[in-house]
Amino acid sequence: MMQFTYYGHACFAVETGGQTLLFDPFITLNPLAKSIDASKVRADVILVSHGHNDHLADAVAIAQRTGAPVVAPYEVGNWLENQGIDNVQSINPGGTPEFKFGRVKMTAAIHSSSLPDGSYGGNPTGFLVMTNEGNFYYAGDTALTYDMKLVREWTKLDFAVLPIGGYFTMGIDDAIRAADFVGATKIIGVHYDTFPPIQIDHDEAQGRARQAGKELLLLKIGETIEL
Repeated sequence: MMQFTYYGHACFAVETGGQTLLFDPFITLNPLAKSIDASKVRADVILVSHGHNDHLADAVAIAQRTGAPVVAPYEVGNWLENQGIDNVQSINPGGTPEFKFGRVKMTAAIHSSSLPDGSYGGNPTGFLVMTNEGNFYYAGDTALTYDMKLVREWTKLDFAVLPIGGYFTMGIDDAIRAADFVGATKIIGVHYDTFPPIQIDHDEAQGRARQAGKELLLLKIGETIEL
């Protein structure tokens, strides 16, 4: 059993194997996440999918406070090291570092990536997490891509974390198809409502998912569930 906590936008944590995995930390600059104190967010491992500020704004502060290793695409990892973070694993798609809780395979994504100072952020990515307590896929910011079909060949998923806001990423219809590609029936939606272009109709999105035989979970910010 894994615990999933949603911190808003595309930031979330998964507790598995006695460790807390924190993804794409963007809290203090998110106007919808005012109830979350980033200085109290736990992390044993931090995973950053790409260089946009709405995915790493709090990465440096949380990494410095916790000492957690940060897994990031190569160029993003180099940038983090230049900010004074020592414990960085800078990898690229296909890289599969091992941890106490299991393994993380970095996957490809179709998006863009630049760092807060405007420098090149390399390729955007996602993560396939494989643990003794279950497996899940976080697509990162991406369009629908046939590469996702590889995920179900690598492992069986308990759930998939997919962007559903449209405009900058997949919308709900492509996310449902992505869930088919990766072999997931349970979808946790992220990357929606934070900014006007990605505001969605929750009931409509969940209805579309149900019609496709999927369960779409839209968590409240700060909510924790067991999966």
